[in-house]
Amino acid sequence: MPDHIVAVVGGKGGVGKSVFAANLALAYLMELRQRPLLIDLDMTSLGDQNLILGTRSPKHIVEISRHQASALDLKTLQPMMAATPQGVSFISAPTEPTVAKDLDMDGLGKLYKSVVNIFPFIVVDVGSTIDQFAVKTFEAATMIIVVCSQDVIVLNQTKRVLGKIQEHLFPPDMVQLVLNRFSQTSPVQASVVQKNMNKNLFAAIPEDNDICTGSLARSQPFVAAAPQAPITRAYHDIIRKMQQTNILTTLAALKKPQGAAAKAAGGAAGAAAAAANAPGAPDTSSGNPMASASKPLDPWTAMKLRIHKALIETMDLKKQQIDTSDPKQRELLREKTKKAILEILTREDTSGILSSREQSAQIVKEVLDEALGLGPLEDLLADDAVSEIMVNARDQIYVEKGGKPGLSPVIFSSEQQMMNVVERIVTPLGRRCDEKSPYVDARLLDGSRVHIIIPPLALRGPTITIRKFPKKKVGAKELVAWGSMTQEICDFLRMCVEGRLNIVVSGGTGSGKTTLLNTLSNFIPATERIITVEDSAELQLGQDHVVRLETRPKNIEGEGEVSIRDLIKCCLRMRPDRVIVGECRGGEAMDMLQAMNTGHDGSLTTLHANNPRDAIARLETLCLMSGMALPLKAIREQIASAVHLVIQQTRLNDGSRRVTYITEIAGIQGEVVSLQDIFLYKQEGMDKKRKIIGRFVPTGFIPKFVEDMEAKGLKVHRGLFNNTPPPPTPPPAADKKEEPKKAAGAK
Repeated sequence: MPDHIVAVVGGKGGVGKSVFAANLALAYLMELRQRPLLIDLDMTSLGDQNLILGTRSPKHIVEISRHQASALDLKTLQPMMAATPQGVSFISAPTEPTVAKDLDMDGLGKLYKSVVNIFPFIVVDVGSTIDQFAVKTFEAATMIIVVCSQDVIVLNQTKRVLGKIQEHLFPPDMVQLVLNRFSQTSPVQASVVQKNMNKNLFAAIPEDNDICTGSLARSQPFVAAAPQAPITRAYHDIIRKMQQTNILTTLAALKKPQGAAAKAAGGAAGAAAAAANAPGAPDTSSGNPMASASKPLDPWTAMKLRIHKALIETMDLKKQQIDTSDPKQRELLREKTKKAILEILTREDTSGILSSREQSAQIVKEVLDEALGLGPLEDLLADDAVSEIMVNARDQIYVEKGGKPGLSPVIFSSEQQMMNVVERIVTPLGRRCDEKSPYVDARLLDGSRVHIIIPPLALRGPTITIRKFPKKKVGAKELVAWGSMTQEICDFLRMCVEGRLNIVVSGGTGSGKTTLLNTLSNFIPATERIITVEDSAELQLGQDHVVRLETRPKNIEGEGEVSIRDLIKCCLRMRPDRVIVGECRGGEAMDMLQAMNTGHDGSLTTLHANNPRDAIARLETLCLMSGMALPLKAIREQIASAVHLVIQQTRLNDGSRRVTYITEIAGIQGEVVSLQDIFLYKQEGMDKKRKIIGRFVPTGFIPKFVEDMEAKGLKVHRGLFNNTPPPPTPPPAADKKEEPKKAAGAK
């Protein structure tokens, strides 16, 4: 059994993993008369092996890992290692935690490559944490021994450790389970352990507290201190089993995943996979979610197809009864599915396709996203720089970053895959998107707004538009920092909301209306009752006393629709202090105006318009859509009486978003609604980076509602509205002491 590394892992701290590693190395020496090497890599229980063996090496593992020699041979290592009285070579761990963090990953790998050419048998005490150094050890190891005991808590933690090892895609046969401190009288018998771990025991070490305690007190492994004890014979049996079954040679032939260092070796396979997923790659779409039967598949896609098919056969995801609103249940299903994918992957022939752990992890992620998530859109949703995702077709996905759209390299492999994603979006919301109802508005679990339209209306295939909901809540502080408004304007708008003014936020598509509405809504005092009405619930208010209402589309029989108008009528019977309508798109504008005019002051809404004057014209048009046969003058009187302020939000050419108008509705003159601008945003040019330069300026007009706000106790600084430029700075005065001298000289 030459040249093998055995990594020893504890299912939990305190199971006797370090004692096992030391006695295993010594049993090898006594059984085969060949010198082994023991390496202490347990960075959480620093120095335990020193006490077990009664010695420590001149150089610890951190120092050796940082050794500058290009190669480590026996001559170089000899002065750094210790030798136990029995003859086991030993490299100890540092005793200071501050030193342990300096362990060098590349140096550790160099050490492993060197010692397998020097020692026939190396035992590495890894610890109980599957960190990057443990994974590096597993890559070099032939066998991984996981030590556990008959304690229920230990078994639970051991199961977690086995799962972590499996997540890193190491072959299951490589992992062997050893039951330490085994007792026939324990209620947790060996059969229970095997069933719980889903793995046969490689060995069972009998419990003998007296021998173990005495050996530790003398700093001498009990394999040497008590050679005839049953516990010692168990260790010799392990070595004989390894020799007789030739297990290490068999396990050495297993294909293990490699780290980033081996990534270059798998470059060809990775490049093929990347090319297959790149824009412009051959169309592999078909009725299958990930492949085409009529065209040859690249190896990467073919493997994904096989894994996905096997996953469907293993577990029917549609029958998994979970509450999608419960993060714990979603995470539980994700872990269960990931485990199933990993088990399927171990049965796959990955030769020439997956040559690094990164590639193996990537294919697991892609299949998992396909099975439970939104497929290739998951990475775009996770990218904080992406604010909007626009899927024009299967192989054309645009994203907005920094206010500018650009083509993404991500694509769907087929239209069927897109339809699976569509179904996954709309089903939890009780909505549908099919030939009878080929478009739908929906939202994701994080609040992002989604619009979907499918064939026959969409000629190039399903079209998906996602307006991402920011992970970090956007408030007034962020809007001021981004330059959307000044702090003075922000304070003014806060007073307008607190003063119960009715406000309309207008703007174009993607201009930031909903974000501004959400910011204004959070200015409402927490003592007031707020009711929000939206097509897709997006507003995130910080107050407690909030009722959120959302519309409902028609069901499959064409019945059961609940519109914005219906919800506004309902909310007026729910004793609201404030009514907030996400957006007025139709006849609900008339209901909103009536609410503002019947004691629900301080209500807020948004609508699409290019400027405040257009916003009034659009309000008139929307009111005419209500079906009420009102003359135009009556509608304008309603608008002039109900709305106090129009805030225009604009998306500029450079992608930035600004509040460009704050306009008061000053009443009605004749048959025209009178508007008066209070603040404007003036563009003054562009900088070298093509960013718009501008400033916010007051018009000098003091709104009529200021007196009403002051009567309510709100102090409005009148200088805020002053547009008089500051007087020019006078030139410095001449030095009066110089004047007499000049005069005297002239005289």
